[in-house]
Amino acid sequence: MHLLDLASLTQESVNRIFRRADSLESRPAPMQGKSVLVLFPETSVRTRITFELGIAQLGGTLVRFPPDILERKEDLRDLAGYLGNWIHLAVVRHPDFQLLTRFAGRAAFPVINAMTRANHPCEILSDLHAFSRLRSDWKSAHYVFVGARGNICDTWMEAANLLGLDMTQTCLPEFRSPVAGPTIRFDPDIERVAREADIVLVDGLLPEMDNEAYLKKYQVTRALMSTARPGAVCNPCPPFSRGKEVCDDLLDSGFFVGYGFKTCLLQVQKAIMLECLES
Repeated sequence: MHLLDLASLTQESVNRIFRRADSLESRPAPMQGKSVLVLFPETSVRTRITFELGIAQLGGTLVRFPPDILERKEDLRDLAGYLGNWIHLAVVRHPDFQLLTRFAGRAAFPVINAMTRANHPCEILSDLHAFSRLRSDWKSAHYVFVGARGNICDTWMEAANLLGLDMTQTCLPEFRSPVAGPTIRFDPDIERVAREADIVLVDGLLPEMDNEAYLKKYQVTRALMSTARPGAVCNPCPPFSRGKEVCDDLLDSGFFVGYGFKTCLLQVQKAIMLECLES
């Protein structure tokens, strides 16, 4: 089983990944004897650390290369064919989703998408798992996404379609996500949307959004979060800029759950690897 996007999953496979993440401590070294090819650029931090730690903790053997090996003159079918002699699983961060999909289509081993320009499925699965541990009503909660279309926003919209989540995006209309669905709404009025929020998700700014006028209207502050539903939390996607899309006063408050949410990243990515190997 590959994991290239959330649309390829089912609700049951998501539940199974979450159950695996909660029960991993009872399975010592389940990847013993498995070789995992990891293709990451040097700029990756959280995703790379947690995948590499996860491979080590599960007893697997890490084989590391830069992702540009997928861009060589060698045909992807030949590269995948030779790698299949030694590799049991590949974890790839590469900007080109179509290239990653073609590689997976040629590979006899599972391929996991560790982020492309189009999507970031592992990150969003981890955040969903973290929220599910915080609130038992996570599937009926109201999710608010503050920010523009892009790999983070569009993957959250895919998650909403997959799981039937109540999701509202708020930003200027020209930055609206193209991903639509029966439980997805768009509302440019952030103050109105915030009042119904159980969790506020924030992504980084596009260059054309990084200006005083936009920030005055759409910056997420502690005052804004105080208008949300009781128990509401804010989870900005790292890396974020303090004083830009989110204020310092928010990050120093109890509304901010970012650090704690990312503790789930290690366990969920370990569960994803096992799910792909064993399915």
